[in-house]
Amino acid sequence: MSETLLVGSRGSHLAKAMVKELIDGLRPHHPAAAFTQRTIMTSGDKDRVSSLQALGKSMVSIFATQVEEALLRGEIDIAVHSLKDLPTAPTPGTLLAITPAREDPRDALTGTPLAELPDGARIATSSTRRIAQLARLRPDITTVPIRGNVPPRLRKAREMGLHGCLLASAGLRRLGMAEEIGTDLDPADFPPSPAQGILGIQIREADRHLIDLLAPLHDPAAHAAATAERALLAELHGGCSVPIGALATVDGDRLHLAAQVTAPDGSRATTTTRTGALTDPHEVGKQAATALYDQGAEAILSQVRDTPQKE
Repeated sequence: MSETLLVGSRGSHLAKAMVKELIDGLRPHHPAAAFTQRTIMTSGDKDRVSSLQALGKSMVSIFATQVEEALLRGEIDIAVHSLKDLPTAPTPGTLLAITPAREDPRDALTGTPLAELPDGARIATSSTRRIAQLARLRPDITTVPIRGNVPPRLRKAREMGLHGCLLASAGLRRLGMAEEIGTDLDPADFPPSPAQGILGIQIREADRHLIDLLAPLHDPAAHAAATAERALLAELHGGCSVPIGALATVDGDRLHLAAQVTAPDGSRATTTTRTGALTDPHEVGKQAATALYDQGAEAILSQVRDTPQKE
């Protein structure tokens, strides 16, 4: 095929690395196609002062909205997101085309290994989920909000004398910074954000022909895992400011989903595991959400939604 395709993302170093990952994967399959990278600055990139929770109160997704708008205006042909940043309800006129293979889904602690953190250690993170999970296991630790691109965030943490940063392992690995990882955190204790480590490849609904172009990079196992995790998130009416962790894994024709909702102060958590058919990941996610509701997850979620967020 011979055409030029504009591939867009937000402006972070990681987003640009994800676009490169997609384009590099497609080129061997479409040597005659030309791929051009485009950058769209999002509200989340422009505002590095407000908390993620405060920004998330008034936006569908602080990291996705402007990229989706550029896609719908025809300024780009393919949008590349972190799938965990995309709302579970699709934006009208858009379509998730494929699900590429998943990078490491775990959270990572940079700097001092988790087992060696002293009492009263100070760790950088702006994530409600990570703060809650850390407080549940290590209430002595203080969290410090730091936002921005990964490299300057790590640099600032060092300058502030912090013991480390909590980040997605996938992001560090995609940036070629795996050496910064002190501990890849056990998902049993730190279940990641739903769909963490998976790219969200979005096209216009009218451009379904692009699915065939993208199809060589589609991974059925990652698709099933993402579907289950995002179905859970949708049933719980969660978003980026709600402390919901979930991780689905594939074993033959079975899909296993572990999920957790954690109180912001770490004082309590509801957990569940569900197994179902690989062919029905949506039902696995729904069953897990029902189990969490039965354990009282709604009380935790209501508390989070009703708590005023700091600007």
